[in-house]
Amino acid sequence: MPPSDDSRRAGAAARTTADPAGHRAEGAGGPGGRGTGRLPRSARRVQLLEAAQEVFVSSGYHAAAMDEIAERAGVSKPVLYQHFPGKLDLYLAILDRHAKGLVDAVRSAIASTTDNKLRVTAAIGAYFEFVAREGEPFRLVFESDLTNEQAVRERVEQVSADTVAAIAAVIREDTDLPEVDAEMLGVALSGMAQVCARFWLANEGVNSKLSREDATRLIGHLAWRGLGGFPKIER
Repeated sequence: MPPSDDSRRAGAAARTTADPAGHRAEGAGGPGGRGTGRLPRSARRVQLLEAAQEVFVSSGYHAAAMDEIAERAGVSKPVLYQHFPGKLDLYLAILDRHAKGLVDAVRSAIASTTDNKLRVTAAIGAYFEFVAREGEPFRLVFESDLTNEQAVRERVEQVSADTVAAIAAVIREDTDLPEVDAEMLGVALSGMAQVCARFWLANEGVNSKLSREDATRLIGHLAWRGLGGFPKIER
């Protein structure tokens, strides 16, 4: 017996909720937006995060609107709320993503060599690379207009604590300095790298007379002249 009209409609509806690989997919937003076409849930989430980042960076948290974020992503507002219950949830998800990216970059830089002079330059280079990333994620980590919100403040402070701890651990291991001394030097190196990287980006730019590589080497040389004065433990 041929399928009824109701059966055909049910089958068509089922096909619109999954992609060929069997992932759950969601409907598109307005015409011409980035949301046109069905996407797996994970891909849609990434798309929403990228659109929201653009809005938060350009407008700040308080001026950003969920309507604008949905429009930028090319989806309907209900689709946006399926993934993120509110604006703060969306902001925290982006902040977590980039905070982890910076901490991982610093740790990888430190682990990339056993030569301490190169380690210093590599750690500083991680900050320069971070501020030069497309989309300016550093503004959400270092220049957030929402640090009065406890959840945001805790995440920003944790980024600082984690990067300082990674740097201080190497300083203490190689110099046998007291923990508090090593931590203070870690704060100094991390703070110098962050401020110099942001200054370079704001005043010179990526295609400036002072390249990112040259700026990294310059600040690395300055830092090493100080840190190198502490005798390394002979093992």
